[in-house]
Amino acid sequence: MVLKIAYWATTIIAAAMLLSAVTYLTGSAQVVAFVNHLGYPQHLRLVLGVAKPAAGVVLLLPGLRLLKEWAYAGVSFAWSMAFLAHWLAGDGAMAFFPLVLLALLVVSYLTRPASRRLAPTTVPVGTAEPVARAKN
Repeated sequence: MVLKIAYWATTIIAAAMLLSAVTYLTGSAQVVAFVNHLGYPQHLRLVLGVAKPAAGVVLLLPGLRLLKEWAYAGVSFAWSMAFLAHWLAGDGAMAFFPLVLLALLVVSYLTRPASRRLAPTTVPVGTAEPVARAKN
């Protein structure tokens, strides 16, 4: 039960932060200034404004196991680079916020239920024949 609570709590927080990135698409003066402050080109704001909310939705939806793996990976890269961008922009302690989000994402990834994980491979490397899996 503790793992289930940890999974859903961290996943919902991470997804909420990702969904809030839809504001990148507004092009408001505040958002444009924020992107300029970090040294990012404006077209990246548009890409992240679509990709981050899409990843948040994928993390919350059932199924889509392979897409979830890609979402976890993409968000990990995005938040790692966000930390670096904020640090290099001189944002001080605020630069560590993406690392807090990354830690929540790691907890979400490690505590996700079997129904949200990729199925184990049944073809060992170097062979063409599938191996029979034992029934659980």
